[in-house]
Amino acid sequence: MIVCYFFIFQVITQSFLTSNRKRDCISCSTGKFLFLILIFGVAYLVLTHDTIPSPVVSRDQVFGIRKNEENNSTNGAGRLKKFWRRAPRLPPQLPPDTKVSNNGINHVPAILDEKSLWITRQQKVKEAFTYAWSGYKKYAMGYDELMPVSQRGIDGLGGLGATVVDALDTAMIMGIDEVVAEAGSWVKEHLSERINEKGQVNLFETTIRILGGLLSAYHLSGGEKGMNINAGPNPSVYLETAKNLGDRLLSAFTSSPTPIPFSDVVLHDSSAHPAPGGLSSTSEVSTLQLEFNYLSSVSGDPKYGVEAMKVMEHIKSLPKVEGLVPIYISPDSGQFIGENIRLGSRGDSYYEYLLKVWLQSGNSSNKNTSYLYDMYKEAMNGVRHRLVQKTVPNGLVFVGELPAGKDGVFSPKMDHLVCFLPGTLALGATKGLTKKQAMENNLLNFEDLENLKLAEDLAKTCYEMYSVTSTGLAPEIAYFHTKEFSEQGHDGGNKTSEYIHDIIIRPADRHNLLRPETVESFFVLYRITGDLKYREWGWQIFEAFEKYTKIETGGYSSVDDVTTIPPPTRDKMETFFLGETLKYLYLLFGDISHIPLDKHTIDGFEKFRFCWDSVRCFFEVTLQYLIPSKIAPGCKGIN
Repeated sequence: MIVCYFFIFQVITQSFLTSNRKRDCISCSTGKFLFLILIFGVAYLVLTHDTIPSPVVSRDQVFGIRKNEENNSTNGAGRLKKFWRRAPRLPPQLPPDTKVSNNGINHVPAILDEKSLWITRQQKVKEAFTYAWSGYKKYAMGYDELMPVSQRGIDGLGGLGATVVDALDTAMIMGIDEVVAEAGSWVKEHLSERINEKGQVNLFETTIRILGGLLSAYHLSGGEKGMNINAGPNPSVYLETAKNLGDRLLSAFTSSPTPIPFSDVVLHDSSAHPAPGGLSSTSEVSTLQLEFNYLSSVSGDPKYGVEAMKVMEHIKSLPKVEGLVPIYISPDSGQFIGENIRLGSRGDSYYEYLLKVWLQSGNSSNKNTSYLYDMYKEAMNGVRHRLVQKTVPNGLVFVGELPAGKDGVFSPKMDHLVCFLPGTLALGATKGLTKKQAMENNLLNFEDLENLKLAEDLAKTCYEMYSVTSTGLAPEIAYFHTKEFSEQGHDGGNKTSEYIHDIIIRPADRHNLLRPETVESFFVLYRITGDLKYREWGWQIFEAFEKYTKIETGGYSSVDDVTTIPPPTRDKMETFFLGETLKYLYLLFGDISHIPLDKHTIDGFEKFRFCWDSVRCFFEVTLQYLIPSKIAPGCKGIN
């Protein structure tokens, strides 16, 4: 009926405007005033005539947010307000657990219980972080990593206290002031001295864990705003330490005869040299740009970003196979070496950073970074065309490898590292918006929808790599049963799994390093799709970590065989368990308004996060915390 009234109202208005009175009335201010009175008068009568209450219950009413509002909007003011509010393109949908009674009033305890459930689970992740930190603090404070079984520390990453720095931003995001104060004080008192005195470090690992960790801490502590909003030292401590480290790491770029940096740096004399064998990993040289760009942004010195971006500009000019590249590159010649193409170790984050560095730039034309997005799109087309296959008998989608290049035999091998790809594909499709927002605004083209579908299919496979094992923990590497490839006797041990015959786990590949890639992708996909299965899958993985990797005396340990119960331990807690894995789980279970993807997308970018509305980026080897819109420095895991 309201539609009929509105049609009549339009006819009357049009008739009035096209009559001779139009010129007489609107030629004077009094006529204009009377004309407006007439319009609003008719609108008021129309809207107050129909007193049938709307059966639709708003989302705010369901969650009890507007408790002071009238549920039955029969007054004129309420109807006038509804008249001017734009109707949603899709009807409001209630959460699955919401019950609706016969009188149309919603019963919300199920929703409230669901919310409490995830708050409780998020708290469990926070407790796990505190437990991991307490073990590290007790037995290994100042060392790079904890050996929780041996109850001692080890320096395998250059002796810069990698766990301290890598865990800082996670503690800030979780609001654990005690840990922030302890870690921040250690950085202030010890890190600069170590940077000045230490010897050889790996450029990639030091950038994503130490430099990225310092910049993430600077960003989250309010350094860009000129304030200190966290426990710990003044944010300038993090920035000055980052600049000192960045200056020394620059020698990897300036010492090389090509734009491709050397892989190793000697910190105390700011010298650099290639790795044994002379080659650098493609993923390593192309996974430095977020941190170096952000350091230039906050320091005001362009030299860091200029050197790092020379790498991407150079790779742009090199030959590729439908956007896909070999996993080794030479600093001496500047050319790719070998034919091996894969998205696992030594190849993974090249593809990830094509997208994220483009996002970090804000797609600004004066930065001329559009070529990065073009390279990303070409590469994802190449992935779909050359690397994606399905298993038998159940059709799991996976990403394989071309060890001998484009003309060689396809290998149905997929590293756990490849599980970064679902999150990256989803982020590339929607640019941090939810799927619903992107579709309502017609922002997704056919290619975006293809990539989003592939993201969800691959996330399913990554989950099944966990679910198929006896422990519920994924192996470092899996092979997949296809029409051309099969192996007997190498299943994951969980005989109840539907995919027991699809996934092959060789004895040498059965270890689990507490990696973040899968839960990072779940975090991004949950934020983008709203599908609760990603939360449930993440919780199952967290429970497996708690059950099989937690060490009674403190900390968590990677394990040797995920198909055996109990799994033998490897006696190491990787820095990225605190810096990324627990961070993404915490965000996955938290409120979606906390670090939203269209403001801060944290990827498992190693340590940076991106912000759509500014050049201040920062991802962290962690979303990162988003996640990502992004990006503010964030980083990812070890290759």
